Amino acid sequence: STVLGPERPQVVSHVQQALSYTVFDCKWVPRSARLMCLGSAARGTGVIQLYELHGARLEVLREIEKPKPIKCGTFGATSLQQRYLATGDFDGNLNIWNLEAPEIPVYSVKGHKEIINSIDGVGGLGIGEGAPEIVTGSRDGTVKVWDPRQNDTPVANMEPVQGESKRDCWTVAFGNAYNQEERVVCAGYDNGDIKLFDLKTMSLRWETNIKNGVCSVEFDRKDINMNKLVATSLEGKFHVFDMRTQHPTKGFASVSEKAQKSTIWQVRHLPQNRDIFMTSGGSGSLHLWKYEYPAQRSKKDSEGSEMGVAGSLSLLQNVTLSTQPISSLDWSPDKKGLCVCGAFDQTVRVLIVTKLSKI
Repeated sequence: STVLGPERPQVVSHVQQALSYTVFDCKWVPRSARLMCLGSAARGTGVIQLYELHGARLEVLREIEKPKPIKCGTFGATSLQQRYLATGDFDGNLNIWNLEAPEIPVYSVKGHKEIINSIDGVGGLGIGEGAPEIVTGSRDGTVKVWDPRQNDTPVANMEPVQGESKRDCWTVAFGNAYNQEERVVCAGYDNGDIKLFDLKTMSLRWETNIKNGVCSVEFDRKDINMNKLVATSLEGKFHVFDMRTQHPTKGFASVSEKAQKSTIWQVRHLPQNRDIFMTSGGSGSLHLWKYEYPAQRSKKDSEGSEMGVAGSLSLLQNVTLSTQPISSLDWSPDKKGLCVCGAFDQTVRVLIVTKLSKI
């Protein structure tokens, strides 16, 4: 269903900035009007660019070149005082940068044999209890969790068991970090597998397959009891799993939606309202969604086991901004409705989404 009428949010393109390189990820710098763009220059080097938003223009504050193209970044495992950026590159390196002195990383490890496709952080920025940790997912088939306070070895390493073929891991996300002990990692793979690793018990807690390469996974919030998880796919479909009730055989209840014909590259939940999220597509479009909970979130099956009940989805707004895929997306954690996205037309766009308080 679609929400219509004057209360409908609008997605306004506030600033467009042409880039001289391919942008793979963009992130707001917490507690600031600044944003980072990460990517690959034509000559095969890595680029980190820092911008500041001044009214209706973006001003370049700093541009840093690195030896290898940079695929992904996160501030999630750092304090608000430090605001260090952790990045994964095409050579499998995990680096952490102090943006005030970015010449040499403050932490560096050759984390993977191949490209790091995805990175997420938790335990920093006041988000999530427990240790500051970074998770990386790679083409080499492994998912690793790092504590930057410990040297070269990961604190957890999820890899294919002997004899199992390695699958390209495209996306990783932390969740369930609501106290010092609990924490999970969700990983999505090129063959449609979704795996949920419990870091407290160091075990595989749940797995499913959505029959299509998993491009992006995200919990609606990292620092609460697992509530919802969105997984997007190569063929334009996404799935919302209700993570509150896990049935012994059926797993988690879910609802799916075909948003468009092309790949859904990313999903990002609005930090100020976890039931609103945006998906970005291969057709250069953005879709803004709202999840509606069912009257009852669980029921008993014929055996008396609790099973989840999926909710429904409504499309609040959609807009096409580019002829090329929008491959990265980030909401400002501080200013509601402020959003940045990077597309393969070598443009970064700052967006303002209106009327989010009225939904």
